[in-house]
Amino acid sequence: MTMKPLRFVVSLPSQNNYQREQAHAARETARLLGVEVQILHSDNDAVMQSQQILEAIQSPPDSRPDAILFEPLTSTGLQRAAQAAVAAGVGWVVLNSDVDYLGRLRSQSKVPVFGVTRDHTEIGRVQGHQFGSLLPQGGTVLYLQGPATSSAAVQRTIGMESTKPANLQVKMLRSQWDEADAHKSIAAWLKLSTSRAAGFDLVGCQYDGIAMGARKAFQEVTSASERERWLTLPFTGVDGLPSEGQVWVNEGTLAATVVALTTTQVAIQLLVRAIKDGALPPERTLIELKSYPPLEQLAAKAGQYARKPS
Repeated sequence: MTMKPLRFVVSLPSQNNYQREQAHAARETARLLGVEVQILHSDNDAVMQSQQILEAIQSPPDSRPDAILFEPLTSTGLQRAAQAAVAAGVGWVVLNSDVDYLGRLRSQSKVPVFGVTRDHTEIGRVQGHQFGSLLPQGGTVLYLQGPATSSAAVQRTIGMESTKPANLQVKMLRSQWDEADAHKSIAAWLKLSTSRAAGFDLVGCQYDGIAMGARKAFQEVTSASERERWLTLPFTGVDGLPSEGQVWVNEGTLAATVVALTTTQVAIQLLVRAIKDGALPPERTLIELKSYPPLEQLAAKAGQYARKPS
């Protein structure tokens, strides 16, 4: 008798470039391991994400997935859906987020329950060190965070604030995790009298796509001198995908990024091993991350970003 292949549902919060890479990594890893995978996108809508996942859990047994992997849009991490999944015999994997119920759920579960995440606090710490390396004389950073409901955005901010030098001041703005919303946020902010470029020395962003959206908004500034001032500031981001963030650093569009790659590949590998071999992964697996370029190389470039006399 031939066993049917394992089937996983992967729920991602949006279709920004990072999430598209997450989806690609999930499909490719599933293909190599002989697993069927269905990708769901929730368009930054937490209610939609919950509904999509509950529909999968409540589907008839012959079409129900063996596990759900999802990146939550809220800090609560769909705890009730997690309990429903485990009760239905569906594995539960949390991506890119820390939720406080995993330990309790694991103790009650006969199916794999675990998380695979990037250490968002450490990402923020690396960014804080990058800011210090680029601006050793101090200055002011315009810092574009992810949405307030995102635990990743909160943790990255905490990490950044813990390592930035005391001589750096930070002005914070919010954006969704996509280029278009960052463009919109900066365009609206530029209409305020407090947004003059002379008051800032660096634009730090919690995602490479946010940095590119911000740059596009600054390119539309009507004053040539103001526009030039903004666009000659160092911009930094996070994700460092080989085809995007790292390329933008090499081209000089970004001064730095934090390389923190996808979680779906590792999560699917761990999940297949857990189901087939009974090798339960640890509650929390962290993805390796690093500054790109390394901090010592950033420090060597700091002079080109020193504030020019007015």
